[in-house]
Amino acid sequence: MQASQKHEISGGSRRPYTQPALEDEPYPWPPLQNPYHHSSSDEGSLGTHFSGQTSDQYSTFESSSGNGGCPVNNSSSTVSFSPNGSPESQPDFQSYQSAPLHTPDNAHGSPKSVSSLTDDVDDLRHKLKELETAMLGPDLVTLDPYDDNFQSGPTQISSETEKWKQMMEMISQLDLKEALIACAKAFSDNDLLTAEWLMSELRQMVSVSGEPIQRLGAYMLEGLVARSASSGSSIYKALRCKEPVSADLLSYMHLLFEVCPYFKFGYLSANGAIAEAMKDENNIHIIDFQVSQGAQWITLIQALAARPGGPPRIRLTGIDDSFSAYARGGGLEIVGMRLSKFAESCKVPFEFHAVAVPGSEVELEHLGIQPGEALAVNFPFILHHMPDESVGTQNHRDRLLRLVKSWSPKVVTLVEQESNTNTAPFLPRFVETLNYYLAIFESIDVTLPREHKERINVEQHCLAREIVNIIACEGAERVERHELLGKWRSRFTMAGFTQYPLSSFVNATIRSLLEKYSEKYRLEERDGVLYLGWMNRALVASCAWR
Repeated sequence: MQASQKHEISGGSRRPYTQPALEDEPYPWPPLQNPYHHSSSDEGSLGTHFSGQTSDQYSTFESSSGNGGCPVNNSSSTVSFSPNGSPESQPDFQSYQSAPLHTPDNAHGSPKSVSSLTDDVDDLRHKLKELETAMLGPDLVTLDPYDDNFQSGPTQISSETEKWKQMMEMISQLDLKEALIACAKAFSDNDLLTAEWLMSELRQMVSVSGEPIQRLGAYMLEGLVARSASSGSSIYKALRCKEPVSADLLSYMHLLFEVCPYFKFGYLSANGAIAEAMKDENNIHIIDFQVSQGAQWITLIQALAARPGGPPRIRLTGIDDSFSAYARGGGLEIVGMRLSKFAESCKVPFEFHAVAVPGSEVELEHLGIQPGEALAVNFPFILHHMPDESVGTQNHRDRLLRLVKSWSPKVVTLVEQESNTNTAPFLPRFVETLNYYLAIFESIDVTLPREHKERINVEQHCLAREIVNIIACEGAERVERHELLGKWRSRFTMAGFTQYPLSSFVNATIRSLLEKYSEKYRLEERDGVLYLGWMNRALVASCAWR
């Protein structure tokens, strides 16, 4: 799920996702790019479960070399990469091309997903022998492993041929999920020959217009292709989808917001906690670390306007970086004017304060906190973009929490994807990403018809970017660094916070919201945390602190 903020990192990587305009929707798009378990703080556990259990046919990304400035080697296995026309100056990029992931006759028709190697048995054997020869040498590969008279030779031959037999069976059975994991394992093992071959096979199996696993597989494969283009542990890649015009981007995000309840869940749960904490306050200051279009605050202003005894005075400090202006069509003053106009219509005293800096760079002097204000701080799908101790010496994630605690807020709200991609090694991170986003793609498939003409654009521009970033990038260029709620709990506790209980009214409101969606969505409250998920997979966690 995408965050509306475009984050500066080494190499110029950014995060360009925003919310739709206020006037279009009472629950406009969240400050996420596209959203998406158990309260254990064990970083090793991947994915928690509930208790009891386009304009183009495929996305095009650009890449830039890291601090080493090394050029990208041209490779026949790579896809096309090109600059995305970002409004700010960017470093020079090298272009490299190869065959597309999938080219169906009709971008919205049925995908072709048959392995090219299984079309012809002789070709299959020939390809297998070529690969074994490359791996073992011509003197060791003298027998056909598919011959009835084949006798196993040295242990090396036996193990290698067995591995290839298993992979050929997997490909012939079109087990796309296992093939993706096998390819990622080959990368993890530095088995580049196997990885290259599997990527060529995967291109015939994925499709941006197919089943959920085929569509997700197309973007997972693109991440693997981008990862393979680097050479050396010090070269990292920052990838960006080519940006649609701002009006189209808002339209895609608005559509995803409508077909999935993840974002509305985040807004409603956070607003409920703030309203509960501020029920007796007359002078409220809200600091939103991802204000985007300001959409979250429409429902809170409405709720406070109806408060017995009259509404409080509200001051909203909106933190945002400069890129969100791309989707808004202007700076933060647009958000201020829209919200001020809406508050006036509700007869709520309102003031907007703009802070156009990245969240990780916020300091006390930016905020203008005044004596006598009851302070609420909102972190909607944004903290996972803050680099921590695993990225560099500046641990902005924990530094920011300690800074916020020093302001003595009445309530701090946290909404985050319930996933573990921060410090996990590449292979478990890949598997976690595959399982997590497969649930997202399956949930989209239920509500948004397969033939919907904008579905490819929605998935490409609102989901693909973060998937590729998780798979292809390392170090500071990997900005998608999700953590499980257990780790967030540890960070908040170490910063001096205690958990704030969520209102039962919030739970009931969200359950009412979910009635409009598929019965496969699940809502669970556990240890003071609300989890929203798809079937048995928790995808978003929401909690409050003080």
